[in-house]
Amino acid sequence: MRPAYSLEEEPLNAELLKQAKLRVPSIPILVNMVSRRVAQLNAGFRPYVKPSGPEEERLDIALREIAEGKLIAEIDFAASDKEENTEL
Repeated sequence: MRPAYSLEEEPLNAELLKQAKLRVPSIPILVNMVSRRVAQLNAGFRPYVKPSGPEEERLDIALREIAEGKLIAEIDFAASDKEENTEL
């Protein structure tokens, strides 16, 4: 198994990041989506898109899934409002 990150490789595909940001403009939400999806892929979950090759980084796969609309974020604002009100 190869290391998750190598200094010789590009850390992520900037074009994929740009496309993913068009779908999910909130950076904190995008970071959470990508990190959770990469963890799922590392745990053996199947990708929702066909990898471009056997060496494609899981980070790039997760970004492509988001950019292509295969992954979406559902935010329940009512639940977060209730949590804030109970803490007061």
